[in-house]
Amino acid sequence: MKQTEQTLLEQMRITDFDIANRKILLSLNEEDFKLLQNFRPTIESIIDTLVDQFYQLQTNVAEISLLIGDADTLGRLRNAQRRYVLDLFSGLYDLEYVNNRLRIGLVHKRIGVEPKLYLSAISTLQTLLHDVIYESLSNEEDRRALLSSLDKLFLFDITLVFETYIRSLVSEIEISREKSENYACILEEKVRDRTCQLEEMTRIDPLTGLQNVRGLIETLTRTLRSAQRRAEPVSIVYLDINDFKLINDNKGHQFGDEILRTVGHIIISLARMEDCCFRYGGDEFCLILPNCLLQQASDIYIHRLNSEITQRLGKITLSAGIIQTGPASYEEPEMLIRMADERMYLAKKEFKTQHSL
Repeated sequence: MKQTEQTLLEQMRITDFDIANRKILLSLNEEDFKLLQNFRPTIESIIDTLVDQFYQLQTNVAEISLLIGDADTLGRLRNAQRRYVLDLFSGLYDLEYVNNRLRIGLVHKRIGVEPKLYLSAISTLQTLLHDVIYESLSNEEDRRALLSSLDKLFLFDITLVFETYIRSLVSEIEISREKSENYACILEEKVRDRTCQLEEMTRIDPLTGLQNVRGLIETLTRTLRSAQRRAEPVSIVYLDINDFKLINDNKGHQFGDEILRTVGHIIISLARMEDCCFRYGGDEFCLILPNCLLQQASDIYIHRLNSEITQRLGKITLSAGIIQTGPASYEEPEMLIRMADERMYLAKKEFKTQHSL
């Protein structure tokens, strides 16, 4: 038996108490069982003829004939039908009998036998057995009693088979729902990841690899709040490439872009994990350095940065403005950027003065 079928049988959990209750609901009792069992020898004597008649009638139905298919399948079905009919007259309708009927329902569902075809087959079998009973019993009272017992047992079987049909359909719906929910979760995760990627892309300057100015104020605000909780200093560095306009005019924008790209890579290489580095616009850069004193920022982003740039780009230099806030008190984000910008312009003015002499 397939694992899903076994799982469905386990989920139904029909007990001896359930079986007894079902029998009561259908008025199936010991007298019925004895009547059916007593008629078993008659059924056994004609079982092969009965099964032949049944499948002659069934294969005349086009839909059923297509489901049966080849002779091997028909042979297996004949054997199964033989056991099914003999079980009807066993007189023992216990948990094993019930589970066998449940399996019949699951098999019918799995191979695609629609309920209407199952009911048609049951009706055909009922008619054949009724004919056998009429021919075998001459006493009208005995005949009526046995027919009643058999019909009640057929109802007992039909309820079991249809329960498996319904449970199987519900299981398929639940599996389909779970698949849909899992797919929706996966899709949501992919959309969320893609949204984060796109959002990250909108925050990254494609030329330098640094963050762009869009997230500057938000990041600085968050950094300052964190620094206040820890009573730590924060330094802001504002950088500008000296004579960048002349470089663009004399050597072209492509050369200028290469300088911006190289400066961005050097800034990233010198930055700590906690530092946030932005391309402010054009040839200007703004850096947020948590837990960093002004002197430390000067050592990294004036001396070391200019040294690296000289090694990589020759005569290219930067002007830098640095402002520290905290740990005693903290300025507002916009004020800090403006102050760092002003100090950068003072440094730039001094650079021009020195190089004009």
